[in-house]
Amino acid sequence: MAIIKQQDLIESVADALQYISYYHPLDFIQALEKAYHKEESQAAKDAIAQILINSRMSAHGKRPICQDTGIVTCFVKVGMAVQWDNTEMTVQQMVDEGTRRAYLNPDNPLRASIVSDPAGKRINTKDNTPAVVHIEMVPGDQIDVMIAAKGGGSENKAKMAMLNPSDSIADWVVKTLPTMGAGWCPPGMLGIGIGGTAEKAGVLAKESLMEPVNIQELIDRGPENAEEELRLEIYDRVNKLGIGAQGLGGLTTVVDIKIMSVPTHAASKPVVMIPNCAATRHVHFHLDGSGPADLTPPKLEDWPEITWEVGENVRRVNVDELSKADISEWKTGETVLLSGTILTGRDAAHKRIQEMLAAGEKLPVDFTDKFIYYVGPVDAIGDEAVGPAGPTTATRMDKFTEMMLSETGLLGTIGKAERGPETVECIKNHKSVYLMAVGGAAYLVSKAIKKARVVAFEDMGMEAIYEFVVEDMPVTVAVDSLGESAHVTGPAIWQAKIEELDSKLSGK
Repeated sequence: MAIIKQQDLIESVADALQYISYYHPLDFIQALEKAYHKEESQAAKDAIAQILINSRMSAHGKRPICQDTGIVTCFVKVGMAVQWDNTEMTVQQMVDEGTRRAYLNPDNPLRASIVSDPAGKRINTKDNTPAVVHIEMVPGDQIDVMIAAKGGGSENKAKMAMLNPSDSIADWVVKTLPTMGAGWCPPGMLGIGIGGTAEKAGVLAKESLMEPVNIQELIDRGPENAEEELRLEIYDRVNKLGIGAQGLGGLTTVVDIKIMSVPTHAASKPVVMIPNCAATRHVHFHLDGSGPADLTPPKLEDWPEITWEVGENVRRVNVDELSKADISEWKTGETVLLSGTILTGRDAAHKRIQEMLAAGEKLPVDFTDKFIYYVGPVDAIGDEAVGPAGPTTATRMDKFTEMMLSETGLLGTIGKAERGPETVECIKNHKSVYLMAVGGAAYLVSKAIKKARVVAFEDMGMEAIYEFVVEDMPVTVAVDSLGESAHVTGPAIWQAKIEELDSKLSGK
């Protein structure tokens, strides 16, 4: 009979969350490397290169892979014969204490993103608690823990359906995935839960994402049951959609498909799909009473030696001297290196700006001829100007774009993923541009930020407005002043290319 110390679980959770903040699972990195070498779309290849370089930098510097250090999701399987050294805390409280210690670690502070009163004031809890904890009693005398830090951009794209028993799950996935946009930061994985009831299918989908990347092994040996056949069908059909890395069009949209299922009612077929992004972060450990978990760091030499160089057609600009006439020359797909001063702002800042403008109040900062970067950075340590500072999903700011472009004098916006059709039209009407930074490359992006200071809404924490001084910050023109969107043209082109290639291979 094992006696587990509560402090061992707390310490193990804290260590695990620090560990996954800067270490990708090695199997995921190996899958991305294969995708990189296979990729023929230059835009997608460049994006994967930045993700891989960022991953190596994060592992070496022990700083977060992504500025969104996630909502903590923890699956705890407690052996029926386990005894605790004391009963002062529940399992939920132990996981929360471990989360608190991890996110407030002064050597590598992680961004606190959890808000209480979600339907009301949405107040940041400051320590990223509470975690989402799933507890199961199982045979044995050990504790098995799977823990992940799940980013909001990918979590927001979760989809659920109550299909008819005769409906095709693969058809539903292929129909639904393009509607999710690129805010989940592909290439990643899809977790699919099938059966039980609606809430059970959701938990199954999330748990499936904790499994190793092994689709290539399945391809090599062939499927042995209906579930494995479904994995292969979805993997093949999704990648033929041509969505590609960051939604820019390419050969690899997913590196694996994970499925977990349980029996369900004869009249039901609940299905939940949850994507994992390019910042996939999870780890699995056991406690047997001998002490905290021993998490062995991966070897840095296991990371691929990938380099990324800007092309000859790169455009270097000083953002402090730009006008609408200047940006009218920029074309969709072009790489631009930004230097100078940019401002930041996310959902809460935009909402407050909206309220201030409606009340006739003067804004605390001047947005005239400026770019706003949709980001909530990690706190800086040491001599850093700012911590990891990758883009957040731009689509969430769509409803504020007309206001910002028409009432503040804003020149352009920077984020990740696509803009909606109405927003693209708005950008076109105002002769503005939308620039895309690579999601999942936050530490790499932060190295281009030389100075950072809060200039407004300090009470909002990571949602405050910062002023960044940047040098050669790499971005891609995702929507130009004529309204051409890379997230529309790229996938369409690559889906057609993949179909053409398939036709040639099949002899049609």
